[in-house]
Amino acid sequence: MSSPARATRVLLVDGGAAPGAHLAELVAGAPDLDLAGRARPSEGLREAARSEPDVVLLDLQAQRMESFTFLRLMGRRRTTPVLAVAPAARRGDLYRALELGALDVLERPEAPGSPEAFREELRERCAGACGRWGPRGAPPRQGIPAARTRRWAGRAPAAGVRVAALGASTGGPKALQRLLAALPGEVPLAILVAQHMPGRFTAPFAERLRRTTALEAREAADGDLLVPGRILVAPGGQDMEVSRDEAGRHRVKVLPAEARGIRCAPSVDRLFASLAAAAGPRACGVVLTGMGDDGREGIRAIRRRGGLTLAESADTAVVYGMPLAAAESGAVDEVLALGAIPGRLLRFAGGG
Repeated sequence: MSSPARATRVLLVDGGAAPGAHLAELVAGAPDLDLAGRARPSEGLREAARSEPDVVLLDLQAQRMESFTFLRLMGRRRTTPVLAVAPAARRGDLYRALELGALDVLERPEAPGSPEAFREELRERCAGACGRWGPRGAPPRQGIPAARTRRWAGRAPAAGVRVAALGASTGGPKALQRLLAALPGEVPLAILVAQHMPGRFTAPFAERLRRTTALEAREAADGDLLVPGRILVAPGGQDMEVSRDEAGRHRVKVLPAEARGIRCAPSVDRLFASLAAAAGPRACGVVLTGMGDDGREGIRAIRRRGGLTLAESADTAVVYGMPLAAAESGAVDEVLALGAIPGRLLRFAGGG
């Protein structure tokens, strides 16, 4: 007879207010969750080290700034996945949590009612966070230079638009902002982004990129053209592919996500594979920080069609899971620190 599966041990970090007490009751009442402890944000790191939970449940409703500080410090250690919870009215706080490295976010229902649906979603998210968090997180080394904004000094290649597709998960929003801010607006490169993120957050993320980079940026819509100097962000919870229209122009298709488990949409593999088929040697695939192995098969597809393949190094990746899986595939041309990737993209944009 096989032994029953061990319950997921959850550390609740909250401000001690009523919403936190309600979360504690929900965790304690779930048969496959075990409340490993409860702590305020200022005590969260110490309690996480003491109790060694499988997942941290972070309530953002109270002690908001202290919670963000805890999340930032927890992200540096990268020992335990964090699931952030807040009311839908505080969606901006949940987006900030994703930027700071939370693996997933969960909206708490505003109206009182039966807790069963919320408890079930909480159980699924906690289990999913544990299932996707592997042992591959590696602490960054110090001394990586910050990316510097460069002006375009090359000549646009004559063989048609070149396309860079960037894939990321945990830690991706901040990494993508830094990388893309280092590219000049006149670079002849179309850019596609597949960031694992819930659907309601990708439009604000694209808007953030528009404000913080020299490039045009927006959430992709079905049929959008790939244009040099434009960033198209795949809608969260959906997949994005690249195809050619009747005139031979590259366009994106926004499609329902295939079943792959929690927070694995948009698919990096699906985007990369379609780009390889559509653009061949004019495609570049870049796998950035994240958990799991999304992007590994897509990198192989781009390499087979003669495109350039890059992966972020352990020096700078918040979580060295996706880039490591890509590198271990044998299909990555170069493994680079985040600050070196913009310069490599500029060379690619010029035909090099």
